[in-house]
Amino acid sequence: MRRPPSLTSLRLFMQVANRRSFSEAGRVANISQPALSRTIKLLEEELGVRLLDRNSRNVTLTSAGEALLPIVERLTADFDGAFHELAETFSGARGRVVVGVLPSVAAALLPRAIASFQPRYPQVELILRDQISGALYQQLSERQLDLAITTPPNVEGVRFDPLFDDDWMLVCPAGSKFDRPGPARWSEFEGEQFIAMAPRSSVRDLTDQAMAKADVKARLLFDCTQLATVGALIAAGLGITALPRTTVGMLQAGALTARLLIEPKIERTIGLARLEGRTLSPAADAFVRHLETELRGNLAAVPGSA
Repeated sequence: MRRPPSLTSLRLFMQVANRRSFSEAGRVANISQPALSRTIKLLEEELGVRLLDRNSRNVTLTSAGEALLPIVERLTADFDGAFHELAETFSGARGRVVVGVLPSVAAALLPRAIASFQPRYPQVELILRDQISGALYQQLSERQLDLAITTPPNVEGVRFDPLFDDDWMLVCPAGSKFDRPGPARWSEFEGEQFIAMAPRSSVRDLTDQAMAKADVKARLLFDCTQLATVGALIAAGLGITALPRTTVGMLQAGALTARLLIEPKIERTIGLARLEGRTLSPAADAFVRHLETELRGNLAAVPGSA
């Protein structure tokens, strides 16, 4: 055998072998009978064996042809299956997407978006990693994430596309003196026990900035890392806090209430971050398009939204 035969010639051999007819195989393969005969003759020359015995009426497989046919069927099935999977990958219908996300967004908004994405892309595997903003940008730079849903970067080399703005709310026990109609002012925190999030979190950074701008001095307590802890402490009457609107639904429903904070009115921008110059996989690109449709400017379904 001088060189491996082409897949095209093997496919044509399989057509003739299965149909036992050059004319029928040519019709199905859309090739003239003389051209098909030449292809089979060249294949036999390449392999150095006769594959088909034929006369004016009959086509039969030789022993070499019988040995070759199941191999060709397996090869073509494997080839077609592999390229079907590859086509799905190229179209975004198949793949793996690693998404980093702020915990509040992961709990409040992402489940709904994922639930509507999965039926459309059942072969896309989504991996979620919830982290604070700094950790997300670190993992993004190390290419551990395809994209991150977070606050704006303070590093270079990152593309950031805003999705929505997240208002700040005063969160207090239901029925407390802070539970009244209308917006709240940051001055209401003056001298009060304030259940604080951990330093270096995006929530704590913006909260500290707002208090400094309002010249408010609250009694900061606990430095919590989990919103469930914050909610439990407030429900127990141990203090009040300020949190983004998207986090309110993660707290104890019924036990707590929230009011929009003004003077100053602050908000955090939530968006999609990815490395500049890095081409997203088709599956990741499909997920980005879906998120932009589901999340951008749409907080109406978030618990605690006005």
